[in-house]
Amino acid sequence: MQKSDAWARDPLILGLAVILAITFYRLVMLSFSTADLFVDETQYWLWGQTLDWGYYSKPPLIGWVIRAVTDIAGSDSAFWIRMPGAVFHATTAVLLIGAASEVTTKPAAVVVGCAYVTMPFASVGASLISTDTILLPFFAAAMWLWLRLVRGPSGGLAILLGLCLGLGFLAKYAALYFVICAAIGAWRIPQARIAWRDLLLAAIAFAIVIAPNIIWNLQNDLVTINHTADNANWVGEAFALNPDRALGFFSTQFGVVGPVFFTAYLWAVWAGIRHADWRMRLLVALSFPILLLVLGQALLDRAYANWAVTAYVAATVLTVALLWQSARVVLALGLAINIAIAVAIPVLSSNADRWMARDGERLLLRRYVGRADTSARILSEAQAQGIDTLVATHRDILADLFYAARDSDLSVFSTPPVGPPDNYYAQRYALQGSDTGTVLFVSFDAASQCSETPLASWNAGPAYRNRTIYIYRTAADCWAQP
Repeated sequence: MQKSDAWARDPLILGLAVILAITFYRLVMLSFSTADLFVDETQYWLWGQTLDWGYYSKPPLIGWVIRAVTDIAGSDSAFWIRMPGAVFHATTAVLLIGAASEVTTKPAAVVVGCAYVTMPFASVGASLISTDTILLPFFAAAMWLWLRLVRGPSGGLAILLGLCLGLGFLAKYAALYFVICAAIGAWRIPQARIAWRDLLLAAIAFAIVIAPNIIWNLQNDLVTINHTADNANWVGEAFALNPDRALGFFSTQFGVVGPVFFTAYLWAVWAGIRHADWRMRLLVALSFPILLLVLGQALLDRAYANWAVTAYVAATVLTVALLWQSARVVLALGLAINIAIAVAIPVLSSNADRWMARDGERLLLRRYVGRADTSARILSEAQAQGIDTLVATHRDILADLFYAARDSDLSVFSTPPVGPPDNYYAQRYALQGSDTGTVLFVSFDAASQCSETPLASWNAGPAYRNRTIYIYRTAADCWAQP
């Protein structure tokens, strides 16, 4: 009986049980999801079919993870492609308990893990698969290791820090935010500096891990780096201030981490800067600059809601630690709201084809509904025509076609690019000008390059913004003509 009471009173065991229960719930509900794989998700799956050190728009780790999971499971179903999302967020939550233990009490550290795993971005990330999800556990581990190294030098931990940052970089280049933030923290806070030897060892380990991706980029015209810069509009058009976009990005952050927690974080930044404990100031340095950088990006051009998600690794520790000290009622309110959202999102995904937006006219998850049906109809048209080669130009169409045709005898190609390829399919799967025979050309355009009369056409539905799909029977050498 005493042993049972001790177990019940142990906050770490209870915290791990909460994280495990939430993750189990997410995995069970994921098996009932009616949301089709999105464009990015099917693209990541396709990357894993040809393992490489880099891909068109992102570094390679997400493709490797999906390939490993689907090979072990023996299935390429949507469940197994998305399954790592819930597991990686749970792992991040556990690592944050360890990191938080370096700066606050054990009970508060456990609440940090529970707060993280219930945040809206973690709930959404557990229902799909994204590069942010793959990056975050490495980001959290790097923060924990930095806090450990501040306490005292350790060559082994320094090398592990470099390895974690390197693997994070192979997940998403946003891992570099940690380097920037740690440098700011070390510059402003003498106590937050690690030994020079440890810094050197971490840098060497980091360089070794990322070197193959850098070499791959050099061998492939810096395609991933150029795409990242182009996506942020760092090159090309002149910058212009867009305060409406900056305000729009800022407002989305209330939904990313929950309205109470984001409001509390803004207070925690102010309180943390003035806090007597230098570790609170370090947590501000490891989070707030990321939010400012992405806010600046939004002001200059655009920024998506998830671009600052790495800020909330340190931000969760900072906010929960300070709320635990002075405002536990607010902490409880924030947790309650986020738990409700965490319960609702998997239910929403399991009813993706039924839940309507507030206008009552559009599906709430419309971009996840109808893709599989559209691809199935295209494959059926190809079989009816006795054609075994599909060709398309648009990335939206190609992404799902490759996935839908994975177990068939049909081949899928992109039309040859005009100039540099603008997507992965045009880069790696372009139809060759020397190819002959008849192909089924799929397009959103009402007239093809070589045939003006479509075999079939239909409204592709909300997933494709209600655009019309056109099917053409076309000679393969059509794109070899000027």
